Amino acid sequence: MKLDNVLVLGGAGFVGRHLVAALAARGMRVAVPTRHRERAKHLLPLPTVDVLETDILGEGVLESLARGKQAVINLVGILHGDFDRVHAELPGLVAAACRAQGASRLVHMSALGASPSAPSEYLRSKARGEQAVLAAKDLDITVFRPSVIFGPEDRFLNMFSALVRLFPVLPLACPQARFQPVYVGDVAAAMSRALEDLDTFGSVYELCGPREYTLRELVEFVCNVTGRHRTIVGLPDRLAYLQAFVMEKMPGKLITRDNLRSMQVPNVCAGAFPFGIQPCPLEAIAPAYLAPTGPRERYPQLRWRARR
Repeated sequence: MKLDNVLVLGGAGFVGRHLVAALAARGMRVAVPTRHRERAKHLLPLPTVDVLETDILGEGVLESLARGKQAVINLVGILHGDFDRVHAELPGLVAAACRAQGASRLVHMSALGASPSAPSEYLRSKARGEQAVLAAKDLDITVFRPSVIFGPEDRFLNMFSALVRLFPVLPLACPQARFQPVYVGDVAAAMSRALEDLDTFGSVYELCGPREYTLRELVEFVCNVTGRHRTIVGLPDRLAYLQAFVMEKMPGKLITRDNLRSMQVPNVCAGAFPFGIQPCPLEAIAPAYLAPTGPRERYPQLRWRARR
């Protein structure tokens, strides 16, 4: 299956910038809609990429964007806000636009742990989105479920890096929550490879890195790499709930009660990474963007990597 004209929804975001670059490197024409063109300026130098300033939730916009496209990739997701509209309703609208405009190929990014019976609205809404696209039997659908994604622009490890710079003591909710972080470049490679692969039609793929960690281990890793040794205090459930209740009322929403409920589900994969790709270890990538830049500041990072 040869494709050369693709629409990427959410293409200006964290995963999108890597996936769009991978598709452009293969010579594909890629359309990337965004509400603010300035936020996609990193894509403008790519010669086969067209950045369009528009609101994909506007009346008739999805149909217009899908017109003439062979494939649509939906990466749109949020951590806070109207989950039902973005995670559940939008995928159904995307599938309908594909059907109306003859774009038969649809690749959709969900989330690891998505289930109608999941404890959090985030994961339940992701499950409803999956159901909406998989119900479109006349389309060629592939769904991806990544674990927490890390990379230079991530909002996960970088958030903890910012916190350890500011606070000598870190009260940590759900310290034993399990994650299997996956590198953003590996997620982009998997989605890019699947796009033209007929064997992936109708399949759901889980994407994880090579190793599991508890949340405490991940925060300890950030502390060691950045050379900032901090006291990490695991919070009991009631205090964690109170912390989340307070923080979700504050600007930035570092954590919410729904986040806590999501962390009740182990964010780990049951099988190997697909397509024969060897996923990059966290330790091989994250120090390059987390570590301080000065020679003296890099010494703790080198000790961490040597396990000393």
